Amino acid sequence: MERTKFKTIITLLGGLLGLLYILNPSAGFIEFIPDNIPFIGNLDEATAMMLVLGCLRYFGVDLTKWFGSRKKTIR
Repeated sequence: MERTKFKTIITLLGGLLGLLYILNPSAGFIEFIPDNIPFIGNLDEATAMMLVLGCLRYFGVDLTKWFGSRKKTIR
């Protein structure tokens, strides 16, 4: 029971940290990897988005019903 509560708190904090980094209210003041470095400049934003999506999945938010693939019809 105690372990599940700890995991929930850590997941929530990770999701909030990722969301704060994506929203970046200071307009670029906090930047771990500069975006002007080719190929790796956006890895920090991608990692933050993975934290947010992982948090949503942990709490049962299913995004596949909005962004899932559509069934193809054969004519």
